[in-house]
Amino acid sequence: MMEKMFATIVRTMVGANHGNGPLAGFDAAEQFCPDRYYDTDVARNINAAFLILLSGCDHAQYSVAERYLDAFEAEEKWQNIVRFMKNGAALIKGEIRNLCHEDDDFKNTLEKAERFCAAQDTSWGVGSLKKIWEVLFPEGADCLLDQAEKILSLRADRRVRITAPNASPLDNPSRQMLFLSNLLVTTPGDPDSLKYLPYGSRMVEKLRQVMREKQRYWFDHPIQIGVSNDNNEAIYGLRGLDNAISFEKERGVAQPADKLTCLLSVSVTHDGLHGIVKDYLREVYAGTGPFEHLNIYLFSENDTDLITTEILLPAMEKYLGVRDAGSLRRVFGVDGEYGRHYSFLKAMSALWQVLIDPVVKGSFKLDLDQVFDQEVLVKETGNSALEHFKTPLWGAKGEDAEGNPVDLGLMAGALVNAEDVSKGLFTPDVPIPDPIPQGEALVFYSPLPMGISTRAEMMAHYDTDRLDGIHSCIQRVHVTGGTTAALIESIRRYRPFTPTFIGRAEDQAYLMGSLFAKPNRNLRYLHKPGLVMRHDKAVFAGEAIEGAKLGKYMGDLVRILFFSYYVRALPWPSNEIKKIIDPFTGCFASKLPFTAVYLRLSFHLAEMFAHDDESVNVEGIQLLELGVERLEKIIDELNQTPNPLIEKYRQEKEGWDLFYDLLDHLEEALAKGDAFALNLRDRARKLVEDCRV
Repeated sequence: MMEKMFATIVRTMVGANHGNGPLAGFDAAEQFCPDRYYDTDVARNINAAFLILLSGCDHAQYSVAERYLDAFEAEEKWQNIVRFMKNGAALIKGEIRNLCHEDDDFKNTLEKAERFCAAQDTSWGVGSLKKIWEVLFPEGADCLLDQAEKILSLRADRRVRITAPNASPLDNPSRQMLFLSNLLVTTPGDPDSLKYLPYGSRMVEKLRQVMREKQRYWFDHPIQIGVSNDNNEAIYGLRGLDNAISFEKERGVAQPADKLTCLLSVSVTHDGLHGIVKDYLREVYAGTGPFEHLNIYLFSENDTDLITTEILLPAMEKYLGVRDAGSLRRVFGVDGEYGRHYSFLKAMSALWQVLIDPVVKGSFKLDLDQVFDQEVLVKETGNSALEHFKTPLWGAKGEDAEGNPVDLGLMAGALVNAEDVSKGLFTPDVPIPDPIPQGEALVFYSPLPMGISTRAEMMAHYDTDRLDGIHSCIQRVHVTGGTTAALIESIRRYRPFTPTFIGRAEDQAYLMGSLFAKPNRNLRYLHKPGLVMRHDKAVFAGEAIEGAKLGKYMGDLVRILFFSYYVRALPWPSNEIKKIIDPFTGCFASKLPFTAVYLRLSFHLAEMFAHDDESVNVEGIQLLELGVERLEKIIDELNQTPNPLIEKYRQEKEGWDLFYDLLDHLEEALAKGDAFALNLRDRARKLVEDCRV
């Protein structure tokens, strides 16, 4: 019964209904042409047949579509794709059925949507979109109407009453802070370009071998080896930071002799890049002007292995009596999904405080396609970049809107797009979309809650009695990978981390595992108005963005799968977590993750196949093949009982607890003048110095 109701909804989305056009803007039946046999035709037909199956046996072409899929499942070239799509149809039906059984509110919502779709006047508009979204994308449905009120309501939910400001805020950020970022490096975009690269024959030959390897990891816009210096993030962001510190010295905020310490993780897309990536980066930096105001350190996976083997493991055995380093090696490193290097950088700041420089109190993570526009900052906020870090709100104690005690040991700023700076520093970098497009957006459309959340959180000013920046402030859930800061004391106390399986929105996942970690106080992000960086990625990284387009889209689907199951794996009620992280972060934690992912992919493909452009159709085949390659294994793993992320979270928490316990013991031993600890500190400083550019 529930499956039949859902089939009615799907038929209304992708098929003509009582003379009205499909709500999605394309008709699956029109795309299903089983008498055509070019590869693009077969891929389009498989996708259309999948949607027809979901439309139920009342669809006129149901039996034909079923036979078509059975026939092509027997063909070696297409069997993996057909199997993947047929399995998806079964997963969706099971997911709908199970959720109806577990959740009466969802069942009632489904029934209302089915009655609406069965009516004869169903047509595209806000009303029909809201009915569909209440089933598939409730976080978006909640943002669809009364958006101004939604922004105010969300801001009220995020309000924190300050009970005690930080008694010892930072007073010398250029000395007391580490600046962190990640370099994501991949192979050249074109194999033919290898002969033109200005590198030695050994590196070129190694690159030739690497380009024949299977890619392990996908990033949004990785640095392609061989890209010009003008378009290289490895240079661009550091040059901007170097200029920003020069400005701070002229302003008197930093001393003339100060150099900002920058720790850069170096992650790669192919295993074969391990041996050459730092050689490549050293050549890049040797080929550009010096960074006079920065001390730069590069940490590759090889370097983190050395730190683990030569520093952490001996310390574990000496002070904790632990020899098995499996749980620590699993989490401490830079290769892998975004979550791994993100957690490493935060944790490295704690190690730095204990073994390298105890003066350091905090860190700031930026992306290297972002810069501080210092003159604009001072003009519009009255403070330079470093002056924003001196606020006593960072590290303050407070109470949230429900009276729960919170610790504002983390801090978040905002972004402004380069093309919008002329409009003002506080121009949202994400618009509220209007109108909502047809197609894939009918299933899932994160730009709407993202636009709402951006205004509610990132654009909040402290200029009213209820939000004065002294007695009250905003806590942040929606944060970006750059413009996030952390007090090392807070990291060591609460031990937040992003799991290594998180490949997108690692910044937002960082806090999720610590939301309710302490019974009497919990770690939260402070919103710091004016801590705004200019986002320049479109100015210089267009080629890398285009080259990573399909991988980025697939990463967005993977994000839904892992966020949805991660929320269920954490040791607190899912509804309590969702209450905090909705609407934007939470919209990726779906009650129907398999349904959302399969429908998003299928609708996206249908939009691509609706074009007569052969290049777009070929790209559709590539996306479909990539979907099978990247999604099938993850879906098979997550579709197990119990939730496999429960054990992964437990193991990774164990690894990080071991790491932070170890730092506490090392710090205590150093304070006592323990010879073994002093020797480890010397070795650590030598390893770190070897990583210096």
